[in-house]
Amino acid sequence: MGFLGKNDAVQGRQASTRAQGQAAEDRALAHLQAAGLRLLERNYRTPGRGGGEIDLVMRAPDGTVVFVEVRSRTSRAWGGAGASIGAAKQRRIVFAARHFLLRYGSEPACRFDAVLLEPALTWIQGAFDAG
Repeated sequence: MGFLGKNDAVQGRQASTRAQGQAAEDRALAHLQAAGLRLLERNYRTPGRGGGEIDLVMRAPDGTVVFVEVRSRTSRAWGGAGASIGAAKQRRIVFAARHFLLRYGSEPACRFDAVLLEPALTWIQGAFDAG
């Protein structure tokens, strides 16, 4: 039997957090697909350091590109999952969305949604805007 070092414990927590995040994204994706949205990309990241990341990029039946932030919390204490999408996080998501849209040549209709799991799922369409 070996000892777990401090780094092993941190890596274990990180792996657990990643697994929880993946499960939340899986649940959100299934919900959105059941509502008729189609997955374009998952975990889209801008190149380089300091960019942004988008959990799910979807296309709505009307052609709108939907950038989805998925947040999971075990309780609504301290504002819950929605409160964790602050101004800085929104700026990073908008930055990544603009980068993603460069591939289109023209800017399609788009919106920023949030899927909150606390533990019930809440889908907020138009949770914030690019302004």
